[in-house]
Amino acid sequence: MSGSKPPMGPQGPSIDWSELRPRRPEDFGALYAAPPPWDIGRPQRAFVELARAGEVKGRVLDVGCGTGEHALMAAGLGLEAVGIDVVPAAIAIAQRKAADRGLSARFLVANALELTSLNERFDTVLDCGLFHIFKDDDRLRFVDSLRAVVPAGGRYYMLCFSDLQPGDSGPRRIAKSEIIASFDNGWHIDAIDPAKIDITTSADGVLAWRASITRT
Repeated sequence: MSGSKPPMGPQGPSIDWSELRPRRPEDFGALYAAPPPWDIGRPQRAFVELARAGEVKGRVLDVGCGTGEHALMAAGLGLEAVGIDVVPAAIAIAQRKAADRGLSARFLVANALELTSLNERFDTVLDCGLFHIFKDDDRLRFVDSLRAVVPAGGRYYMLCFSDLQPGDSGPRRIAKSEIIASFDNGWHIDAIDPAKIDITTSADGVLAWRASITRT
């Protein structure tokens, strides 16, 4: 994807997410001057389905939360919810949303690769669009970081770009085999199902995997 031009969307050039990394907040911060493509103003349907099925429970972490829709969804269910992101502008928007909606979700500027700094444990972790931006070494660090804050029996739910998505613009595509290999120590893969990630620059969204993974 390096060297390719970002495709055009109805709001101008789409973002070449392949170059963005969560340890570089400067890469993301400017994007929140206007809503970026992944900021759809509501929870992703694939996670709403989980909530309706009662799978979002206990203490909830929305990791790489952006403007916080999934933490707010959990708070709306009466759950204790925390959202983290490295972008202060995104966290500020999430905090305003929580105040406007009268919800008690907490939002913190924090690095997903250093979750132990939170000094908290979580029964459910929701990840929409974070895992697929990591380079291989950071992917391993992220799984280690998760392992430290999710107790046995806790669940991690991931939405990531699928390798079935045509073209090469947007984030790095993820194959099922990569998910399985990343969570081969201390985790059980419950399911990896086809799904979609809704974005503002395409009415059809993008093809994704929704992975359900339990800490053993």
